[in-house]
Parts: sequence; structure tokens; C-alpha cells
Amino acid sequence: MDYNELQQKIDHARSLSHDSLPELPYVDFRELLEKRMTESESYLVYIDENDNRREFTYRQFCDKVYGVARHLQKHGLRRGDRVATISHNHWQTVVQYFASWLLGLVVVPVNLGEDDERIAYILENAKVELAFIRKEYRGRISNIFRDNDALKNVETILCEETVYNYWDKEGELKLEDGSLAESEALIVYTSGTTGPPKGVVLSQRNLLEDARSIAEWHDIDADTRMMCVLPIHHVNGTVVTLLTPFLAGGSAVLNQRFRVKAFFPTIRQEEVHIVSMVPTLLQYLNSHYAEQDYKTCASLRHVICGAGPLTVKVAETFEERFGIRIIHGYGLSETTCYSCFLPLDIQDREHKKWRSDFGYPSIGVPIPANEMEIHDTEGNPVGENERGEIVIRGVNVMLGYYNNKEANEKAFKYGWFRSGDEGFYVKDDEDRPYFFITGRIKELIIRGGVNLAPLEIDEVINKAPGVKAGIAVGFENDWYGEEVGAYVQLKEGAKKDEEAILEFCRDHLPFSKAPKVVVFGDEIPVTSTGKYQRRNVAHHFEEWKETQFRKEGSE
Repeated sequence: MDYNELQQKIDHARSLSHDSLPELPYVDFRELLEKRMTESESYLVYIDENDNRREFTYRQFCDKVYGVARHLQKHGLRRGDRVATISHNHWQTVVQYFASWLLGLVVVPVNLGEDDERIAYILENAKVELAFIRKEYRGRISNIFRDNDALKNVETILCEETVYNYWDKEGELKLEDGSLAESEALIVYTSGTTGPPKGVVLSQRNLLEDARSIAEWHDIDADTRMMCVLPIHHVNGTVVTLLTPFLAGGSAVLNQRFRVKAFFPTIRQEEVHIVSMVPTLLQYLNSHYAEQDYKTCASLRHVICGAGPLTVKVAETFEERFGIRIIHGYGLSETTCYSCFLPLDIQDREHKKWRSDFGYPSIGVPIPANEMEIHDTEGNPVGENERGEIVIRGVNVMLGYYNNKEANEKAFKYGWFRSGDEGFYVKDDEDRPYFFITGRIKELIIRGGVNLAPLEIDEVINKAPGVKAGIAVGFENDWYGEEVGAYVQLKEGAKKDEEAILEFCRDHLPFSKAPKVVVFGDEIPVTSTGKYQRRNVAHHFEEWKETQFRKEGSE
């Protein structure tokens, strides 16, 4: 595939087949900041892990943004230059994002959960010219820079409060003429378990269009307060709970990190309306409040949940225990953030049907910014209830993977973005397609040539006696290529009864899908955004590589 053909396919994937979206009210972040810079309403509340609280109005926040932008300009940075942020959740990091976008710079967030080698690769691959570094991580990052010649010319700025106060008082800011809408704004590196991470390039328009769709879907306006407990090095934390309220004129509560004991008290204290979460955090709350009293949060309308595998059991437990709806959704960094959600306006009976009746909680119907289909391996649409790959096209689809022609050719092979996720859809009475995800295609367990969806098996494992959390793991087996194992974290006080778990799974699954072995562990490994890392525990099943597992009564 030559460059022109590939670009045509990417352009097709970034368009809508119908002209349904009106023009954005703000062309780029510069226009949006100019609108907000005189407003006196609250925009951002920051709460650190010691419960210290700092609040900014829009005017105060924009003053910080313009001050940092002036400072970046004095460092000689211009449109298209790359700026890394090496930090935990912090209000200063949010300022850095907006200041960079004001100038047309490109933010490269660094996930400190990555190892040193991958961090070095990200900084080098993105061609970062300047890095904001929180002082807590200065020693580690200095060692990374020292050990990599390619990073020796990267300029660094240490983030401290005194610096931000000083920047507010600096001189004139010169902004370029012309729209920044199609300018690169963010390069988010995927956290795959093998091979170097891929850089997802998002434009200012990508960010604003997805934020607009999220705001419209969830009725977010100037009176809405959202809360962020997810890491803002990822699009979920950034787009859903920082950009969306900023676009809508609402407010946001940014937590340094998620703390289960502080979660509901903070919602009550700050009168939060919507929180964005991942399934792992829902499970933490389910577990904590299994033995604790829960005090109702009158302000909380619902929680948004995505970015990881939500099981029916976790969803049912949360909604029944807390009386709060989960608006389940789905998206990827490559589609800016969310691509679909459950509707808000359906009745409880309908909501519960899509949550519980199909073996998986539905991820909902497409948002206005994009279209979704299920395709076969040749790029052809498949019918209702047929499994295939989830594909997406729309104005929130990325510009492409940075400097990775091979990955772009694969992802845009048939003119839609191919997600790598397997799924299906079911239509409702209004002919709307409700989508479901059954797992990553690369995570499918291929037993005897038959594809098994791990999420289907997860659902059963998590209902087995004594199981707090569990995942299906495909492990190498001489007889079937792969066999099914269960990696399990037990409830407190539960006994390690492997046979009881296996028997329960055999009662609820056909023999081919049922786990043959249980391995117990202290916790289920997940990425920073709550996605299971099945391959990271596959080695625990190596001793059963040569074992042939047979159904009772078979020869």
C-alpha cells in the first residue's frame, strides 16, 4: 500500500458517511481559552493524597495557562514541537496541557508505571524537545536521560509552585494566525505487553469533537461537576473529566489518585454529579462496602465506566448495592476516547436487560462523533448477533500512529479503524444497534482450532464460590494448542478449593470452555487503565503444558 492510498483510507476512517454534526462552536483550544479566560465560575478542584484542596476559577486557571505558554515560548518552542509531562495527577499538569495546546504544541504524557526502557523509547520516538518533570521523579528520569544519548538534548523543567507563581507575571504572548483545529495535540503511547508501544496521534479537533459528544450524551453543562480518579496520562482521565467540563463550562474535581475510602466522601463534599471510572475501581468499591455502611450521595447522577472488561456480576453488584446507574461505554485511544455509551434515557427494565441478559454488559450505541460496525477478516459487515471485529469511523478517529506505516496499514486496511476487539451487536425496538465486546482478538483462546472469548469465561469464574476476582487465561498445551486456565484472587477468609471452582465452571460452561486448572494469586494484574494483563500470568500454567484434559466419561 503506497502513501497516497494509505492516506485515503485514513481520511475515509476520519469521516462520517452522514452529515450529522454541526460545526464546533470553538475551532481550537485558543478560541475556547479566550472564551473562558474572563469567567469567574469554578473550573478545577485539585485534591492530593493528603486531602489538601486547591480550587481555581476559570479566570485563575487561564492565567496560569497563559503564564506557562509565555514561558514555553521563551524556551523557543513553536507549533508542532513535542512536550512531555512526567507526573502523577496534578493541577499543574493540566495547566501544562492547555498551555501547550494554546501554542499548537504536542503533549506526550508519560505513564510512570512503564519501565525505564519503555519511557526512554517513548521520549525518543516522539522526538520530545522539552519535558516537565515533577521533582518526585527527578532522580529516576535523570538516570534515564543519562543512560540514553538520544535524550541528552531534551530540555527539562522542574515543576514547583514558586515557578508557577513567577510565570504568571511574565511578558507578552505571541500567538500564530490561523486555525489549530487539525494540529497535532496529543501523542498517547499504547501500553501493549509485547513490542514497542505505538504512538496514537490526536488532533485538537479529535479532542474537542469527542468531548462535545460526551457532553451531549451525558447532559453535561455549566451546572455539572465531574470527578476524575483515573490517571490523566491516559485519554479517559483527560478527555472525559477535564476537557469535557471545560468545553461545557462545568467544573472538575481532580484527585491525585483513587482512594476507596475517600471516594464517596469526596463526592458528597464536592457535590459531584458524574464520575468516570474503570471496572477495577467498581470492584474495589464493591469489595470495600460489602462489610461497610454506604451513605447515599444525593448529587451523584451516574458513573461512566469503560476502558476495561466489565462483567455482569460487577455491574449488578454495584448498581444494586449503591443504587447508582453505570453508563457503560467503549472506546480506545485511537478514537480519542469514547465511541459508544448506553443511553441515559431508557427505563430501568431496559437498562437492566442490556446490562445482564446477553452474557456481557452492552457497551451501548454509537455517539454522534462516529459510526460503528462489526466486520469479518476481509472487511465485510456481518449481521446481527454475528461475531467479528469492532470497527469505527468518524471525526474522533486519530490522525494515525506516529511514524509507523506498518501499524497504520493494518489498522486502516479497509477504510475503517480496526479496533482489534471482537464483538457483536443486537438491535433494539427502535433499530438501534447495541454493541457488545467479547475480548481482544489477540487474547482469544484458540483451543483445538476453536476461538474462545475470555470475557465469557470470566463471567462464570467470577461467580464461583470463594472468588473475589478471576480471569480466564489461555496457556500453551501440547494436545490442543491452548487450554483454558483460571487465575483467581480469593475473597478474604475463603479456602483454596480448586475443585469447587472447577466444578462450578463445568456446571455453567461446556467442557471446551471450562477452566481445567486454577492458579491462585494475590491480585489480578491490570494496566494503569484497568485492562487485564492475561499474558503476564500465563507462565504460572507451564507445568500443565503436556497434560491432556479429558471430559469425564470420555475415552
